[in-house]
Amino acid sequence: MDACDLKKEVAKIKWWHTIDLGNGVITPGVDNSPKKLKTLMMPENLEDMTILDIGAWDGFFSFEAERRGAKRVLATDWFCWGGDGCGTKAGFDLAQKILNSKVECKEIDVLEISPQKIGTFDLVLFLGVLYHMRHPLLALEKVSSVTANQLILETHVSMNFIKQPVMRFYPGSENNNDPSNWWGPNVAAVQAMLRDVGFKRVEIVSRWRFIYRLGRAVYCKTYRRKSERRPFSEIIHEDRVVFHAFK
Repeated sequence: MDACDLKKEVAKIKWWHTIDLGNGVITPGVDNSPKKLKTLMMPENLEDMTILDIGAWDGFFSFEAERRGAKRVLATDWFCWGGDGCGTKAGFDLAQKILNSKVECKEIDVLEISPQKIGTFDLVLFLGVLYHMRHPLLALEKVSSVTANQLILETHVSMNFIKQPVMRFYPGSENNNDPSNWWGPNVAAVQAMLRDVGFKRVEIVSRWRFIYRLGRAVYCKTYRRKSERRPFSEIIHEDRVVFHAFK
């Protein structure tokens, strides 16, 4: 497929990930995926490793794991590929074809995952999914069951001024006008849940800088529609955190 035809195919899809497809064609994703990749601290060399990407959507991180030498990569999704999410599997399918990728795919909900259904993996990616789960602790139990060694978890967190493990519940579309945003656990809650489901060591490897959180809180308080505004004191304690958890 030449660059002109590829651009036409790309334009038909609503993209979440920003993927370089070659020939100067980069998908117009809402997510700055290459920038997020740097925050994950994913090992540069994944040779001889098996990788599971849960909630893969367009597949940027799945394809990146393959590029880094993983011997097997399985991308899974349900919410965006076949559920009620705002995405589809079209982006993944097109990128897989153009990149000539051998990444495997399986449409399966997080709560249906088990070693019997998909096996276990050396490294599991669980990125931007936890706060969308109605039952987050159960979801982490499922994720832990298929993690042989390491989990990389990236998630929204809230209420970090509280030291005890707590979670903020967002009814309706309260958080970012998105009814699928259910929870804002604080860092302590995420750490405690990860340990509860079997991870022995949990590390924080990346999070937003304070100046960014401050600017975001000011922007949300000033420019969001009145119906979407939340207290400044709440927004400034929200964060995006990357955890590495080890068995």
